[in-house]
Amino acid sequence: MKKSFTITALMLSFCLVVFTSFKAPAPGLNVGDKALDFKLKNVDGSMKSLADYKSAKGIILVFTCNHCPFSQAYEDRILALDHQYAPKGFPVVAINPNDAVAVPDDSWENMVIRAKDKKFTFAYLYDEGQNIAQAYGASRTPHVFLLQKEGTDFVVKYIGAIDDNTDNPDEVKNRYVEDAINAVLGGKPVAVPFTKAIGCTIKWKKA
Repeated sequence: MKKSFTITALMLSFCLVVFTSFKAPAPGLNVGDKALDFKLKNVDGSMKSLADYKSAKGIILVFTCNHCPFSQAYEDRILALDHQYAPKGFPVVAINPNDAVAVPDDSWENMVIRAKDKKFTFAYLYDEGQNIAQAYGASRTPHVFLLQKEGTDFVVKYIGAIDDNTDNPDEVKNRYVEDAINAVLGGKPVAVPFTKAIGCTIKWKKA
């Protein structure tokens, strides 16, 4: 317990103290809202949008980044979500919303390196203008928006954390994203459609 507390405390100190250039995000989307499409640069140099996922049943949209200790702690779990659910029609799409001027580690060039080193199997997109993060109402990294395809639209079904234990994946009790996807795949309502995202604050551009 003491070790877990120490790790979390170090993460919070790193995320809250090192960077000070923030601005308030827009109110964003709520569960039940139609998801906004986008066209953002992937680490392979292509431009990706929700419209590209025509055959998908949904999208696990994750706002994340390179430098944040919380994001790093969840990278393997994000990969596991893609491996488990992409074949079932729910691929991961990751978006880095951080200002690379404030956090050089989160530049597109470093995203390319990170994706290669971690062998990402999903699109990793750069929200350089931060418009998508603001439109969705993302505030942390990681911050998940589970989208379900309804007709030609993607609709938000869950917003929040991946699970309830950043420090130790073996001690997770509530797998919020997995439970939400399984409910959607089973044609059932999501029992817990919203949780508080835990992670580093998004590093917004200076006004």
